[in-house]
Amino acid sequence: MVDHRLSEEHEALRQSVQDFARKDVAPVIADYYEREEFAYPLVRKMGEMGLFGLPVPEEHGGMGGDYFALCLALEELGRVDQSVAITLEAGVSLGIMPLLRFGSDEQKRTWLPKLATGEVLGAFGLTEPDGGSDAGATRTTAVLDGDEWVINGAKAFITNSGTDMTGFVTVTAVTGERPDGRKEISAILVPSGTPGFTVAKKYSKVGWNSSDTHALSFDDCRVPAANLVGERGRGYAQFLATLTEGRVAIAALGVGTAQGCVDECLRYLGEREAFGHKIGEYQAMQFKVAQMELRAHTARLAYYDAASRMVRGEPYKKQAAIAKLASSNAAMDNARDATQIFGGYGFMNETPVGRFYRDSKILEIGEGTSEVQLMLIARELGLPA
Repeated sequence: MVDHRLSEEHEALRQSVQDFARKDVAPVIADYYEREEFAYPLVRKMGEMGLFGLPVPEEHGGMGGDYFALCLALEELGRVDQSVAITLEAGVSLGIMPLLRFGSDEQKRTWLPKLATGEVLGAFGLTEPDGGSDAGATRTTAVLDGDEWVINGAKAFITNSGTDMTGFVTVTAVTGERPDGRKEISAILVPSGTPGFTVAKKYSKVGWNSSDTHALSFDDCRVPAANLVGERGRGYAQFLATLTEGRVAIAALGVGTAQGCVDECLRYLGEREAFGHKIGEYQAMQFKVAQMELRAHTARLAYYDAASRMVRGEPYKKQAAIAKLASSNAAMDNARDATQIFGGYGFMNETPVGRFYRDSKILEIGEGTSEVQLMLIARELGLPA
């Protein structure tokens, strides 16, 4: 029997995050967004709530929950604001999970307790200025010199990389050549403040204005050889696995935004009058919101399916790609329709739908573009690469 009802624990978590999003985030986030300022008080509050530690075992200072719990939290945050939601998503899926899955015992002892409580944020440097979706075209290099890695290169669009809370960035770098002539790519942890590691000025972005995003550069940056994360030469494969997990989390965030658009439109349809009637009485408006609810509901089922497969230890690469594609489409389409329903007010940044519209485009790009998701689905169906 298929049952999509949440367990008591998951439902209690969902309600707790929903309360936080509505009472703490919603009243203040527009101001942070307008100032393009990182919302430190809200991020610290998420740390106090244990949200960063949801999928982290108790032995490492976490909540001992599962990845689905993180997804539920992201959906509720995305329902109100994406900047805060992506800070949590990247902090966990890109900052914590690589160490949890592949890190050494010493790396876990040193970093996971601080990451799980939100005291410190971790980031992951994969994308490069000339790389984009071609992550295998990594140019950053790391040469072993005695007991140190010497790193040179650059990374682009790295979330959570330049905050006062950022403790490190794990970067992918070419560490040699494989027997078949291809690049050997490894992952190396670089603590913030390491000489030769420079964080550029923050980007001026279309959306996600209250999240932290920077370009990074490495100029003869030296870190201990022990900062290798996982196996040498397995950095690219490790991060592909990390991205697959992250797509499920991004899908949950996108579903939250798609549902948030429905929430805002239902409120507005009951308040706004035109030609002597509440605009919610017009069938054209009713059909538009019905379509929006359809998109949010079906995208939610897609990420529930992917997350449940992940938690059970079953293959889920195709389902993760489907969920990410469905949810990013739903968020973008719903944000567009919500902005249309709100008319001129929807074009104003102080309205949630205005922020949703600006924010949602990146969901079709980050952690694998929509085209990459289609490619992955096709390959999982057995079609040739």
